[in-house]
Amino acid sequence: MLQRAVASESALQRKKISLLETKALLKLSGGDARRMLNCLELVISSANEDELVVTDELVTSLVQQNLSKYDKDGEQHYDIVSALIKSIRGSDPNAAVYYLARMIEGGEDPKFIARRLLISASEDVGNANPTALVIANAAFDAVERIGFPEGRIVLSQCAVYLATSPKSNSTYMAINMAQGEVRNSGDLSVPLALRNAPTKLMKELGYGEEYKYSHNGEGNFQSQEFLPKEISGMRFYEPGNNSRELKDRQKLKELWKEKYGY
Repeated sequence: MLQRAVASESALQRKKISLLETKALLKLSGGDARRMLNCLELVISSANEDELVVTDELVTSLVQQNLSKYDKDGEQHYDIVSALIKSIRGSDPNAAVYYLARMIEGGEDPKFIARRLLISASEDVGNANPTALVIANAAFDAVERIGFPEGRIVLSQCAVYLATSPKSNSTYMAINMAQGEVRNSGDLSVPLALRNAPTKLMKELGYGEEYKYSHNGEGNFQSQEFLPKEISGMRFYEPGNNSRELKDRQKLKELWKEKYGY
């Protein structure tokens, strides 16, 4: 591809170019062809010579002066972000730290990294370990205060914590399912017992009349209907297969009996 570019690109044919070595160009490209050609073009324009012999030493000196090793606006940017999150989701702290290092070395905004970790804490760890969200939020605050280079330590701690935490996407799936139902069924009527009754007319219409104050019941619970009647008994939250959420499932089963099928 490099040889073809030198031979056929009109912008490059204005100079006599010889590709003596290509190892540095291949390394700097990170496997991205577009990036490799951008590096070559940068070397040629930076050298400012009509006849140019491309060597690894020349490429390294010119490119490192003028081009970030991490393309924050290109495809590789999104590939590395994706790899970081998937490594955390896959419980691999070693891969997570590696891709985190790639982002840091490339000059990524520390707050962008912290935001991605914050999302992962909720989406991928969730209620299997709710503390993960607290840790990720604290990491974001810390990085915002101290920036780089020290912020890399905070990000590393957070990434490793998330990667080694038990995983659950149950709450992520629950909101997706609930939103899907809202789009499908529209604005269903809220049960009268749950409605606010600020006026006399509303009270006369029965707003809030049959509501049972949960804290007055045994264990701070009283069985009553909270969903619109059209979707009564529909289950959106499916507890994950981890120790904490298995306890949630058992508790919900004790409270609601067969209503939600827990």
